[in-house]
Amino acid sequence: MLKFCFFALLAANVAVFALGQGLVGNMADGEREPARLAKQLNARALKVIPPAQANATAAAAAPPGPPPKNEAVAVACIEVGNFLLADARRFEAELAALQLGDRQSRRNVPGQDISSYVVNIPPFANREAANRRAADLRAKGIDNFYIIPDGQPMHLAISLGVFKQEAAAQTQLAALVKQGVAGVRITPRYVPSKQLVFQFRDIGATTRARLERIAAGFKGQQVRKCQ
Repeated sequence: MLKFCFFALLAANVAVFALGQGLVGNMADGEREPARLAKQLNARALKVIPPAQANATAAAAAPPGPPPKNEAVAVACIEVGNFLLADARRFEAELAALQLGDRQSRRNVPGQDISSYVVNIPPFANREAANRRAADLRAKGIDNFYIIPDGQPMHLAISLGVFKQEAAAQTQLAALVKQGVAGVRITPRYVPSKQLVFQFRDIGATTRARLERIAAGFKGQQVRKCQ
């Protein structure tokens, strides 16, 4: 009898607890689980969202972060030059495809340009030695020369021809060698000129590689750090 009373009391407590927590609805209102579901707003519109779609939606709603860089390594400043004007124009035309905008600039620098090429026998220690060599040239049938006077660049050298093009100077040199003239050389003459240096700032490794390929097409020009 005691066992029956104990279990009956336990069952009554469980029922009261369930009713108080709303687990079986409100008995006074006749509320049951189907009725509670019917009271949900837009119940028919409820649907399960797959995890992948939920993650994509959350990512789209997240605040934007910093823009990704196209190039991993930034270079503060590099330059190429010195260019003569004609080469500078050609170099600048090839740079157009890189679309560097204000990251590209140029500046003028003083320089020297080759004005001509002198085929010559190097300067002698004194005029007597130069005169003896001149006599030797005449003995070989060579008369088209002169001893460069004092006060001139290369004074006391013997000039055997001045040419605008290096190829023409090379032809003259070869002819003199065939005539038995030893010690002949070609010396370029320089005049002051304006040259151009190009600078590039805040570029990446990919752009630098492309610049190096372009610069390689111009004799004597290399990419270097800004001075």
